[in-house]
Amino acid sequence: MNILHNRIALHTWTLDTTPLADALRIAREAGYNAVELRHVDFMRGRKAGMSEDAMVKLVRDANIKVAVIGTESGVLFETGDALKRLLDSLRYVSEKAVALGCDVIMVSPGQNAPGGMALAKQNLKTCAEITAEYGIKLALEFNSRHPVIRTLENGMELVNAVNMKNCGLLLDTYHLHCSGGNAATFKNVPVEQIITFQFSDAPPGPPSDTRMPVDRLPPGKGAAPFVDIFKNLMAMNYQGYMSYEAPNPAQWERSADEVAREGAERVRALLTQAEQAAAA
Repeated sequence: MNILHNRIALHTWTLDTTPLADALRIAREAGYNAVELRHVDFMRGRKAGMSEDAMVKLVRDANIKVAVIGTESGVLFETGDALKRLLDSLRYVSEKAVALGCDVIMVSPGQNAPGGMALAKQNLKTCAEITAEYGIKLALEFNSRHPVIRTLENGMELVNAVNMKNCGLLLDTYHLHCSGGNAATFKNVPVEQIITFQFSDAPPGPPSDTRMPVDRLPPGKGAAPFVDIFKNLMAMNYQGYMSYEAPNPAQWERSADEVAREGAERVRALLTQAEQAAAA
């Protein structure tokens, strides 16, 4: 059986109001195997006056693996100087990934005014070519709130159009649920195209209309069918990491240690249930 317990990461957005040094320590002490960092984590370090070397050292000294780093969103639908800036930003996080031993960059659709799928395919391929230069995989996340890239099918269309071995999907339990999918939605996706995975629960009922989905819940507190999802991942022999990404202002008011610990304990309990169900 494919065991997922030792590939659980903490996404820094889950503890967004917590300084990075503390978030790294909390992730390690709460029992996570890795972290998922964001471009904004490095920008906040810069704003605080840290050098590039100091930021890399801060993460290295935390003694926890970096599984994924997110690049700036919006690159899929930009042109001209704005596109050039975002591609330079992608190169920046790729350099950080190499320095930190991370082999996955994720990209999301963003909130800029979108163009069509043709532009997204062109820009995603350019992004994949850049990350390939660094020996890094690129994972595209679809967003259930986005007007163009809002379903698994949209994501698959883009990835298949790029047709590069280092370019695949980021699947997120929240967006799978909120886009109308279910536990079986991704069963026919080739496992080699699932580069990384994120999890959080979705509130019961129809999704809210907000463009920024910050109503996510700890796993098992909402409507997502986690046991079936994890059974499918294990059956597919998925080998990547799973990041706990649950931004929610209500969570940010709580103790960061408690939030992180609750996520780790809940997901491992659900994984155990999935393993038992698979073995039955």
